[in-house]
Amino acid sequence: MTEILVTGETLIDFLPDGNADLVDTETFHRRAGGAPANVAVGLARLGEPPLFWTRLAEDPLGDHLAATLTENDVRPDLIERDPEADTTLAFVSLDPDADRAFSFHRHGTADTRLRPGTVDDDTLAGVEWVHAGGVALADEPSRSATIDLLERASGTDTVVSFDPNTRPELFEGDDLVTTCRRAFTLVDVVKASSEDLLPGLLDGVDADPARADPTVLARGICDQGPHTALVTRGPDGPVAHATPAAPWNPRDETLVVDHPGYDADTVDTTGAGDAFTAGAIRSLADEESLETALGFANAVAAQSTTAKGAMAALPARETVDRFRERRGD
Repeated sequence: MTEILVTGETLIDFLPDGNADLVDTETFHRRAGGAPANVAVGLARLGEPPLFWTRLAEDPLGDHLAATLTENDVRPDLIERDPEADTTLAFVSLDPDADRAFSFHRHGTADTRLRPGTVDDDTLAGVEWVHAGGVALADEPSRSATIDLLERASGTDTVVSFDPNTRPELFEGDDLVTTCRRAFTLVDVVKASSEDLLPGLLDGVDADPARADPTVLARGICDQGPHTALVTRGPDGPVAHATPAAPWNPRDETLVVDHPGYDADTVDTTGAGDAFTAGAIRSLADEESLETALGFANAVAAQSTTAKGAMAALPARETVDRFRERRGD
């Protein structure tokens, strides 16, 4: 199978007991999280543990995160420990539809302290796919470390993917738009929701991208450099846009495909986008078609919403295959 490297934050999500607002919540449940960590665990459950470059505190919560990654068969080669920093905390609020909002406690925490050059050239040369998340771009030195990795992988035979996972509250001024636009120029594949694509991030898109046609958003992403854009729409399913440069596009013209989505007994949507990302990477890295990858990734995402916590319901490959068979895919 393709060697995959994922990089970015690992943190603690505190989930409310019930769907109460944070103002009214008295009881929280601790869960391991962080978008790249979810992707890494998702890939491991789908059959092939990736390399995962992250940085964990040497506090009790960091010990819990390290144990969780180990229990989920994530490879330890690039997992660093930091004795001088704390663990990032994210308090999650859920509305009646199980959609979520976050309140972060993340100042100088371990995941913000990734250092450029930690992934050496020999390691990177053995990797066929690199995936990074946007939260790491919010703080130095992790911002420079992530951009350095993308720059070194860009222009090689390595497929490079990026999820902006937009969290405006973590950025200052125009840093979010500036750094995400820079990342777009360095990668081959972008996975994003319409909510991730803030005003100013895409050229030629109306002031409120969340209201734009997802095919327009996907095309706008590719106009900035990536050959493939995957735009998710929650239960409505994803849309993909691939230029002729995409290895999964057999045509000499743009390929646009979509998937109608799956019904699921949704409990918590936290991490559903990360589950989708893991499914898409696994399928595309296995040289499946773009249409097949969308269906598979969407099934992984649907299954991931059936329990609380971003990692709790990440499914195994066999579970996804049975789920799709029952629905005639």
